[in-house]
Amino acid sequence: MMLSSKSLALAAVLLFSYDVDAFVSPQQSRTSTALAGYGIGSWNKSSSSGGAAVATRNPWDDVNEANKVAKTDAFTKAPAAVKKSYGLGSWSKTSSPGGSGPASSTKMTPLPASVHAGVVTGQAQVDLLNHAKENGYAIPAVNCVSSSGINACLEAAARNDSPVIIQFSSGGSQFYAGKGLDNTDFAAAIDGAISGAFHVRTLAKRYGVPVILHTDHCAKKLLPWIDGLLEASENYYQMNGEPLFSSHMIDLSEEPIEENLEICKDYLARFSKVGMLLEMELGITGGEEDGVNNEDVALEDLYSKPEEINQVYEALSPISHMYTVAAAFGNVHGVYSPGNVKLEPKILSRAQAYISEKLGNNAPADGKPVNFVFHGGSGSDVTDIQEAIGYGVIKMNIDTDTQWSYWNGINQYSKKNYDYLQGQIGNPEGPEKPNKKYYDPRECMRAAEAETVDRLDQCFSDLLCTNVCGGSLSPSPRGKSIGGLPV
Repeated sequence: MMLSSKSLALAAVLLFSYDVDAFVSPQQSRTSTALAGYGIGSWNKSSSSGGAAVATRNPWDDVNEANKVAKTDAFTKAPAAVKKSYGLGSWSKTSSPGGSGPASSTKMTPLPASVHAGVVTGQAQVDLLNHAKENGYAIPAVNCVSSSGINACLEAAARNDSPVIIQFSSGGSQFYAGKGLDNTDFAAAIDGAISGAFHVRTLAKRYGVPVILHTDHCAKKLLPWIDGLLEASENYYQMNGEPLFSSHMIDLSEEPIEENLEICKDYLARFSKVGMLLEMELGITGGEEDGVNNEDVALEDLYSKPEEINQVYEALSPISHMYTVAAAFGNVHGVYSPGNVKLEPKILSRAQAYISEKLGNNAPADGKPVNFVFHGGSGSDVTDIQEAIGYGVIKMNIDTDTQWSYWNGINQYSKKNYDYLQGQIGNPEGPEKPNKKYYDPRECMRAAEAETVDRLDQCFSDLLCTNVCGGSLSPSPRGKSIGGLPV
């Protein structure tokens, strides 16, 4: 698709008449999408002597005024809603073969027929992830510790008409079960994750979106937790023809690579028998999350080498292609001031090229044989995030930002209703007035959910994962359906 001269000229007039930065709040500026992310050229902000952005490929060249506008920092920082109002809303990003060069303006292709509303596993999950890679978007993967958090994720996915990944950590699973339960041999963590999985399965189809049900980092010491969940999926498979969970992550990045691969091979062989996907980690994600602290690791360990990623490909591919790789390219868990996270997405591009060269004629047509996942993205520049998507990232983890949004919703609710939350009775309306409707936990929890849904809207937009379903999936009525419970 090409923009008409009329639309381009109109954009120029509008943008010269108004200061685009006036449309952008400080928060939006920090996370807004660069123009290249919408398929309007490949931009190199350091290529001109004056530091202004210069397009290496620019479809605006036939309209000089619009061309000038498109090169301004103000325009590249404008959020999607602003660009859409200037006639750019019909552009969607897809990656070019090999993950290099400018994004094309091809529209989103329809979802594969196998992908349905509810939890997807097996071939449906593979088809969904392939659709993400082919269409240049990544699916948000959100850590959840409660049914309230799960509901917020499902609501956000439905609002964006797009798939979502709901995942549990070991600590989050234990919390889901209740901190009062004994967790000897990970019993509470196993039961909590299973309980969360059934909650997702009960409601996902009702929200009308595809959901991948996943578990997050599992270090070597936590493998008994995954063993318990795998047993549950195998039992569920016997009854329902699919696993309870869609996928699990095995994080042995702190172990020697040979041991990492041998253990992953064993799990992948077992996973593949029931249609489950394995996510493995190579290299170390910095920072701290859920008790795993990598804040002091050596800098070189934050960056994977193409040869190492090829080792993974050669070890796992003969068993099954149902795996993804969390390679390290400077990722850091947690949130840090802008500029403190030094991402190097081109590491992923170099790895794809290295493996493709080794495969020769057997290399995939898109030049991206590996599906990558992105950990530790909080605080990253959205241009780096979208560059990584162009190199084969199909999933990005989200935890820190949604932890904050959930708390911030409660905090803002408390501040707004402070005078009604100081006692069960008595408020500015009178000393005998009851406050029950204010301290009802549903009120502050709903405020937390609403704030989280708004924050996830931004995540879906940054990951180019909006309107993926194209209105093709409808919420299922109550009752037994694909991905439903065995009741």
